[in-house]
Amino acid sequence: MRLDVVSLAPEAFAPLLELGVIGRAFAAGIAALHTHNPRDYATDKYRKVDDEPYGGGAGMVLKPEPVFAAVEAIPVLPRRRVLLMSPQGSPLQQADLRRWAGGYEQLVLICGHYEGFDERIRALADEEVSIGDFVLTGGELPAAVIINGVVRLLPGTVGSEACLEEESHSALLLEHPHYTRPASFRELEVPTVLRSGDHGAIARWRAEQQQQRTAERRPDLYARWRQQQQIQQ
Repeated sequence: MRLDVVSLAPEAFAPLLELGVIGRAFAAGIAALHTHNPRDYATDKYRKVDDEPYGGGAGMVLKPEPVFAAVEAIPVLPRRRVLLMSPQGSPLQQADLRRWAGGYEQLVLICGHYEGFDERIRALADEEVSIGDFVLTGGELPAAVIINGVVRLLPGTVGSEACLEEESHSALLLEHPHYTRPASFRELEVPTVLRSGDHGAIARWRAEQQQQRTAERRPDLYARWRQQQQIQQ
């Protein structure tokens, strides 16, 4: 997969190239990361990329011309999706990461900066994405989150694809608890069922734990899961 990031801080993405399995995926050619700085496309001698907002107000707004020029200079692959990082976007879901990883060969991620971006920049995007109900100084961290989440789903990145199927949010429910040796640690015991060797009982216990944990920690997800189960029945 080709990943193109439009950002005024392209250096923010360098650590991804050395980050564990994600870094190894880039080294192996499973994914390729390219950064594009709108400042390189500014046409004035000061390489200006922001300006005061029409109508007044605090802060500076990212100008449309350099961003449009940066995006339009990126090679276009047949199956491409352009994502705009924005606190006004749709909340990021695991299903989005799976959809992008499985359905596209190129993602273009546009990172805002300053007080915001000129409204016309939205016209470049197929989707607007938010990682939460809060505001950051720029879209670099959200873009890095998406890159991490997408690349780990690409075939060959993670050794066992079963790990991806059983994790939290893969089917709305949170993941069940995990234990390893020793069986007893500071009076905290591994559940007996996990040491029983009864795989059917272990599977039932894990399913119960998933439902219980989700109901307690994420009642919103649990309600969606219950609704899904009723529809399937």
